[in-house]
Amino acid sequence: MDLELSDEQKLIVANVRRFIREEIRPLERELDPDAYTLQPEDHERLVGMTEEMGLLNMQVDTVTRTLVAEEMSQHNAGLYAPAYGVFSRREGGAEGGGGFLGLSEPSGGSDPARAIQTRAVRDGDEWVLNGSKLWTSGADTADSGIVYARTDLEKGRAGISAFRVPTDTPGFRVERLVQVLRSHYTTEISFTDMRLPLQAMLGGEGSGFARANDTLSHNRIPYAVGCLGVAVYATELAVDWAKQRVTFGEPLANRQAIQWMLVDNEIDIRTGRWIALDAAAKAQRGEPFRFESSMAKLLCTEGAGRVVDRSMQIFGGLGMSKDMPFERWYRELRIRRVGEGPSEIQRVVMAREILNVGSGS
Repeated sequence: MDLELSDEQKLIVANVRRFIREEIRPLERELDPDAYTLQPEDHERLVGMTEEMGLLNMQVDTVTRTLVAEEMSQHNAGLYAPAYGVFSRREGGAEGGGGFLGLSEPSGGSDPARAIQTRAVRDGDEWVLNGSKLWTSGADTADSGIVYARTDLEKGRAGISAFRVPTDTPGFRVERLVQVLRSHYTTEISFTDMRLPLQAMLGGEGSGFARANDTLSHNRIPYAVGCLGVAVYATELAVDWAKQRVTFGEPLANRQAIQWMLVDNEIDIRTGRWIALDAAAKAQRGEPFRFESSMAKLLCTEGAGRVVDRSMQIFGGLGMSKDMPFERWYRELRIRRVGEGPSEIQRVVMAREILNVGSGS
């Protein structure tokens, strides 16, 4: 794989990098350590800046999008508020608009062929949905979302279909906000005799599982490199601290134990980046990339967790405090090993590819 960036890619990456460092990071000094939104006036001002720079709603190829996703996450709230959404304008400003993905259910499990119990039954010119979803981030503020439901009980994965669901549809309800380990929350939602027009179905009946699989495979790439971006920033902070912090008469940077931690950080970062870019390049060329996408998700989420852990150790007690962003990243990266499919499922996906076996019904 050729990793030489084009002049356009270099310019885009440099502009995003400069924006994060000069505009986003300074604002975070005044925010709560767990903040995931900016003040509305700051958000609108920064959206205007990205628009002037040609960075608003960037239409770029998959590889460039991957490079940009790594840069966007290099700030305190980078995992769950990458650059606070100032590179895209959505109705409702910083908190409204957007969309949610309704896939996981309270019954649990990572195999949608068995876990999805939400039903969609055709009634004349409408579909009637009943069921519930869990871990649907953003469902309480979104205008609409994509919900996966079972339209045929006998067909396994081939009986799963996708529907676009406006959140103002009668029968849609946000049951509760689910507080989790990270600084934000997710939601549990339900559908009670919720009626949708036939055209609400996306891609045809029974195509939902294939659609979800493709969506997840694509999403795992930016999901992975977002973790990498945090790891890069964590290492940047750790390197600066090791050079300036003096203990027993010498800078930490002179100690082999610290040097090896920083080397291991770089190994984790570069390995994850290589695999993520390989996945992005294959997706861009239209080649099979599910194996590489799963590997990138696995390597980057687990590797970034190790990087942040080492960086906290280098900072000692200060690294555990909310004066630094490490403890926030530490919590949020733990969730990343589960979100978008847990590490164990990524290994199952890759094993099936290696062994060339089917995944059942």
